[in-house]
Amino acid sequence: QVQLVESGGGLVQAGGSLRLSCAASGRIFSRYVMAWFRQAPGKEREFVGSITSSGHNTYYADSVKGRFTISRDNAKNTVYLQMGSLKPDDTAVYYCAADVSYGSTNYRAYDYWGQGTQVTVSS
Repeated sequence: QVQLVESGGGLVQAGGSLRLSCAASGRIFSRYVMAWFRQAPGKEREFVGSITSSGHNTYYADSVKGRFTISRDNAKNTVYLQMGSLKPDDTAVYYCAADVSYGSTNYRAYDYWGQGTQVTVSS
């Protein structure tokens, strides 16, 4: 099993940046596909980005492509989401997720979740 804890959320003005961190505990972190999802009030949880277990490949939703970067440091059991050029539409609770079986853009495919961290982008 893996336990995930997100941090780094906060309030930022449009055009600003934030870096979210997801610290994982448990064995074989390096085997997991890691992903970031976000959920705004009243909306379904949506895919933001993912990174393969090796860290060699990343995938992004079109809405964040070119602005967000996901990375991982397997030696530190940590995955990051660097967010730049933030927009008010990016406002949401951001969740870190892990999948040992097969990566997906569908949140239902993920086995483990963090508690979420709030990101609020003001106009």
